[in-house]
Amino acid sequence: MTERKVTSENLYLLLPGKVSKMAVMYADDFGLPITEALNRIYQSETYRQLEDEETKLWHYGPVALYQMFLEEI
Repeated sequence: MTERKVTSENLYLLLPGKVSKMAVMYADDFGLPITEALNRIYQSETYRQLEDEETKLWHYGPVALYQMFLEEI
């Protein structure tokens, strides 16, 4: 069995699932359209850190990432 590792080249495969769940929580909590919630998350410092494989934030679940995002805003 081949060991699979998360790298800067394949990290993008993990992000949509985490971001979409964060966006649903954000949209629900603040009464925003989902597109606005996505835009705000993608423009955030939390997302910039998440897409940097070296931070290892991809280990976190959507709820923990959402809490980080809320602390930022």
